[in-house]
Parts: sequence; structure tokens; C-alpha cells
Amino acid sequence: MTSFKIAAAAFALLPTTAFADDGTIVVTGTRSSVALPASQVGGSVTLIDANALADRQTRTMSDLLRDVPGVAVSRIAGQTQVRVRGTEGNHVLVLIDGIEVSDPFQGEYDFGQLIADDGARLEVFRGQQSALYGSDAIGGVIQYITASGREREGFSGRIEGGSFNTANAAVRLGGVRGAFDYALTGTLNTTDGTPNARGGSRALGQENSAAALKTNWAVTDAVRLTAVVRYSKATGGSNDADYSDPASPTFGFIADTPGVGYATQSIYALMRGEVDLLSGRWTHALTAQFSDSRRDRFLFGTPTSGSRSDRVKGSYETTLRFGEGSISHALTFAADVERESFRNADPSGFAFPGRESTDNIGLVGQYQLLIGDAGALSASVRHDFNNRFAGATTFRVAGSYAFSWGTRLRGAIASGVKNPGFYELFGFVDGRYIGNPSLQPERSEGWEIGLEQSLFSGSLTVGGTYFDNRLTNEIFTVGFAPAVPGNRKTKSTQRGIELFAQARVATALRVDASFTRLTARENGIEEVRRPGTTASASVGWTAPGDRVTTTLVARYNGRQSDTAFIVPPFGSPRRVDLPDYVLVNLNVDAKLTPELSFNARIENLLDADYEDVFSFQNPGRAVYAGLKLRL
Repeated sequence: MTSFKIAAAAFALLPTTAFADDGTIVVTGTRSSVALPASQVGGSVTLIDANALADRQTRTMSDLLRDVPGVAVSRIAGQTQVRVRGTEGNHVLVLIDGIEVSDPFQGEYDFGQLIADDGARLEVFRGQQSALYGSDAIGGVIQYITASGREREGFSGRIEGGSFNTANAAVRLGGVRGAFDYALTGTLNTTDGTPNARGGSRALGQENSAAALKTNWAVTDAVRLTAVVRYSKATGGSNDADYSDPASPTFGFIADTPGVGYATQSIYALMRGEVDLLSGRWTHALTAQFSDSRRDRFLFGTPTSGSRSDRVKGSYETTLRFGEGSISHALTFAADVERESFRNADPSGFAFPGRESTDNIGLVGQYQLLIGDAGALSASVRHDFNNRFAGATTFRVAGSYAFSWGTRLRGAIASGVKNPGFYELFGFVDGRYIGNPSLQPERSEGWEIGLEQSLFSGSLTVGGTYFDNRLTNEIFTVGFAPAVPGNRKTKSTQRGIELFAQARVATALRVDASFTRLTARENGIEEVRRPGTTASASVGWTAPGDRVTTTLVARYNGRQSDTAFIVPPFGSPRRVDLPDYVLVNLNVDAKLTPELSFNARIENLLDADYEDVFSFQNPGRAVYAGLKLRL
């Protein structure tokens, strides 16, 4: 196809990318209180720093995740899904500043609600991470980390507007008072939107907003306290599939549905205390976190369905470090106690009106070995006790070694588990979907091996990873009106190759790209919404004087299949193809003064007509411009 040739040409000209600058440390890939250098992580990790967010003028984080190897995005109004290495959207654990943010009822996080904050960064770990985090981490872990007041002190703000009557704004205030620092942030994104039904005319407006406070207090050299509070809200219009007339040629297609809309609200909170003993060699950490999610669906302002769900979690972690010379060891024990609860908010009271909850206790043991700056080995094992499902034991072993000539070998082998969510167990949609309380957890095992090479004194890094995973007990949906979920008896497989690299030419040129080839099959049949090929390329150029930065980003999404309930025949699922596409963005940032800058961007420069989900169309070309202030 033409779009594939464009993407292939772009990839041939540009190296692939890992995004992380040398010396970057990661906090997500370990349960110990000591962060690891990215260069010593045995598994696959992509770090996207604050500079990448700024250069690409990212507003919704799901757009930036398209640049990560092995990640595919399905974007529709009210639920933007992210799949890692061919797994499902609810197989990815999502953290914001250490807080689990998935909706316990839906079982996953809507990435369309996450608007970028100034100075934030992303850590994306691919592969099974259940040995560290328990359920939900079969595909990997994505953590969004906001900057502390000490990391980014002062005031910053932005305001911009553009196509589809879009306006967005963000403010941030960070400060330091001796041993105490704070960061207060707020974001707002509102738009009249565009039609999302194929051939439709009803524009779907949306409004996303969030506010957060993050504080740190070093009580003494050995005692530290952290607190995070975050609130988010999203409202907008949505459309339904048209099942009114089986004789209609558009039966089963998404159609303009006047008056239908959604509203979600979430509150997240975390408190963490850390204590160092034995001159910092023995650390203890105690964390408490809470999330509350409210989801409602409306018809002309009247509630028609909804859910209320919450999560309460407490964790204890202790790490003992010892060793001599260049050899260091770390032993970690962690315990997680968690309760997830939900109830339906159906105004009729018909849809399973009772309250359900699931309790889980997870015990983690982890060993880490560091051999100077060259080698690393980690091994983790976890056992989960659950009041609803049988106990589960998961493991992870990963290693990395860097040779003096710039070559690094790494690999990992791991297992994972995913417990059914409340929607799968007890969900109810208008007689068309009925949950199954007898579902069993999904289980996964897999391995990966990777090679990286640093060239030209570190200005260019290239590499690749091969991965191979097996999923059993996969949850799928059978039937139509009603559809009922069940566990498959056959195996699902996901295997593929991820290529990455980054190039830095002085401070003027920054080149990043990625390429993924994925084969995801269920009993030999292609899994839906998993593009076989994805690629991304970004070129950023800063003009002499550092006053103007221009960034060009091209993202390729290959052909994928989807399931549609369209005629013929009535009520039977049918495989349909979603064509490949290329999205191109062009961004410019110009400093007017040391404090004030002008930014402008064109999204979907080539005006691609594309769908991530069958018959849900996405916006065409759009232009935005605004101002940024930093004091």
C-alpha cells in the first residue's frame, strides 16, 4: 500500500529510538527503594523524557505512546485503549506517580483522559511484570511521573486554541522551602470535536480536566514523606452501533446517536513514608493509596447506566543492600494488601444492584545483583492470595551485561496473571452483555532477548528485541444479545521484533524512531486490533541560538482486523479489515523572550482518513497555536 511505502521509507532513513538520555534512572522496574540506571535493566524499557514531551507538543499522552516499540493505540471517544505486545488493554498496569489508576469496574485506564503536564515523563516496561505488581501486568507497566517542585521549580503555563473550536490550558507551580517541596498542576482540554461515526455528521464534543498536588518532605536525612492527590474529570458525547433494523445495510455500524454522552470522575491519593537504617543500607517504605472512580452514561442529560468503584491498597517494602567493591547485592521483601469494590449505578436498579468486592494479599521477594556499571541480574517471585480466585505464583528473571566496546546484551523470562475484572464478572449492558461470575484468571509466560549497540561515542544507540509470549485461559466474549464472556481452552501467542535507536548530534539534532513487527494469534487466528506493523520516526532540530525548535513526527499503523456484528448474517461476528495509515505532525516552538515562547503545530498533516476501531472515524487535519510562559 502507498502508506506502507511512506512509512518504510521514513524508517530506512532514520534510526530507531529508546528515547532515554544516558544516565537516566528508572523507578518502575523494581520494588526496592533504589532506582536503577536504564542501562542496567534486563527487560525492555522505554523512557520518554520531558524534552520529548515538549518538542512533540504532546497534549494527550496516548498520542506519545504510539512512539513506543510494541505499543498500539485504539482511540475512540470515552475509552482510548493501549495494547502492549499484542495483549489486551486491561493487561497493562497503569501508574501515575505510583498510584494504580485503572477503573476497577472497567478493568483498564482510559488514556484519552491523561493530558501532559509540564516536566512529566513516561516509563514503559514491556513484558510480564506480575512478579513485582501482581494482576494487570501481563503486557507490562506504564508509569506517568510528574516533576517534583525540586526538579522543576517556578511557574509555568500554556494556553492554545485551534481547529474544531479546541482550547487547552495548563498551569504549574513548583516550589522548595528548605527540606519541603511541592508541585501544584492543573490542565484543561475542551473541544467541539468531530463526527466519529463513519459517514456521520454529529460532532462529539469533549472536555477533560485534571488537578494534582505532589509534595515531598525530608524530615531528616533518613526519613522522607511523600503525598500525592489527583482529581480528573471527563465528559463528552458518544455514539452507539445501530441495531434497530437487521434489514438495514448499516446494521451493526456506529451511527449518529443524538443525546448520548458520558461522564467520568476519579480521585486518586497516595501517602508514602521512607526510613533509612544502617547508614542507608537498610530501607523501609510504607505506602497507602486510594482511588475512587465514577462512570455514568446519559441520554439527553438523564442517567441511563453507571458504575461506582474504588481501590484501597497498602504496601510495605524493605530492602537490604550489601557488598564490597564493584559487586553489590540487594534483597527486597514487599507485601501488598488490596481491596477493590464496585456497585452498579443503573437508575432502574435492574443491573445487579448489589456491591461486590475482591481482596488480595501479595508477597514479593526480589534479589538484585549489580556488577559495577556493566552487569546486572534480578530475580523476583510473588505469591498472591485472593478471596475470589485460586492463589497464583509468578516469577521474573532478567539480566544485562554491557561490554567495553559499547555492546549490551540483555534478556528476561517471566510469568504473569490477570484476574477477571468486575465488568467481565458482573457487567450488564441492556440485555446485550451479561457478565460471568465463573471466569478464571488469565495466565501468561514469555521470554525476550535483546541487543543494543552504542556508536560514535554514544551519540547513536541502536538495538532490537525478540519476544515470545503464551497466554492461556484468555477471556473472550461469545454470542450476541446476550454476549457472555468465557475462558478459552486454546492458547494465544504473541511474538515479534522491536527495533529502537536514538541519535543526538550535539544539542541541535535529536532523532528518534521505532519499529515493531508483531504476530498475535489465538489458536492460529489473527487477534483483533493488533496491527502487524507499527513504526514511528521523529526529527527535532534546534536552530543556532536555541530560539527555534522544529519537530517532525511520522507514525505508521499497519493493517489490522476487527470484529463487527454486521449483516449478513444477523447476530454473528464477522472479521473486517482496518486499513493501514500514516499520521504526520509538524511542530514549531519559538522563544519570543527568555520567559515567553510561541508554539504551533499541525496534526495529521496529510489528512489521513483512519479508524482504530471498526466504523469509528478519527479527526482529520488540525492546526493549533498558543503561548507558553515560564518564570
